[in-house]
Amino acid sequence: MKQFALIGASGYIAPRHLKAIKDTGNNLVAALDPYDGVGIMDSYFPNADFFVETERFDRHIEKLKYEKGVDLDYMSICTPNYLHDAHIRMALRRGTDAICEKPLVLNPWNLDALGRVQEDTGKKIYNILQLRLHPSIIQLKDKVQNGPKDKIYDVDLTYITSRGHWYYTSWKGDVSKSGGIATNIGVHFYDMLSYIFGNVKQNIVHVHTHDRAAGYIEFENARVRWFLSINDEVLPEEMAAKGQRTYRSITIEGEELEFSGGFTDLHTRCYEEILAGNGYGIDEPRQAIEIVHAIRHEKPVGLIGDYHPFAKKPLAKHPFEK
Repeated sequence: MKQFALIGASGYIAPRHLKAIKDTGNNLVAALDPYDGVGIMDSYFPNADFFVETERFDRHIEKLKYEKGVDLDYMSICTPNYLHDAHIRMALRRGTDAICEKPLVLNPWNLDALGRVQEDTGKKIYNILQLRLHPSIIQLKDKVQNGPKDKIYDVDLTYITSRGHWYYTSWKGDVSKSGGIATNIGVHFYDMLSYIFGNVKQNIVHVHTHDRAAGYIEFENARVRWFLSINDEVLPEEMAAKGQRTYRSITIEGEELEFSGGFTDLHTRCYEEILAGNGYGIDEPRQAIEIVHAIRHEKPVGLIGDYHPFAKKPLAKHPFEK
């Protein structure tokens, strides 16, 4: 049985990590979050010690080691994006491997710095890239790898996940903390596309506002038009009529990729791979981090060239604008 700690216990993604730790037969020793509404822990590890202050959490981890002989094996990190770098460093300095949600970091050079910490401490950093383990993605990757080497696939990616006004007040609405829409809700899709279609040859941004981003990425084996948004006003009419607030579509050569199910246990699958020594390290997410960093800093070119059809939808005012 491996011993875990977890940082970010009150976050949206934390229950998937708690479940993965439990489902893989391991134990959570301690958790940290500045917000104390973490009743979810009762469903998984009610006896885990909980802290709202980093200093006391850090002290507790040290006391476990020197006073009770309890050495942590892993620290799971489910905190806001901009804190991942610091919390990964904290985990490695405490002598544990780090398991971190995506995005691993906000900037490509952060990966280089973490690589040096990893080398100095001898501990490893793992990133949760669960889409790589989705059955449909595995099947598509096999199809591309076994297909003609010179084939260029035409892909449309559309992801709309509606968010309310709270989003703009939270850290997610602060580009310096979340990395913006492409990073916050899109980075796992860019990783998936990189995983399947190879290196990036061209990255163009057509539209980039507070509630949406659209662009074109050319990979070695794909031309991808993409559109991301958190505004329910851009949902397809048939979806909005049904009361749906999320729309996810990936088409390849005009055919829809069946992508509606198969997500339930992907975090557990990631943990199983990590525990078996096969997890994704700091090299795998590099291209996705480079893609979102470029999108964040590129000036949108407007509706020219090969753009996603949804990019033409009327722009919306920021909800806090008068």
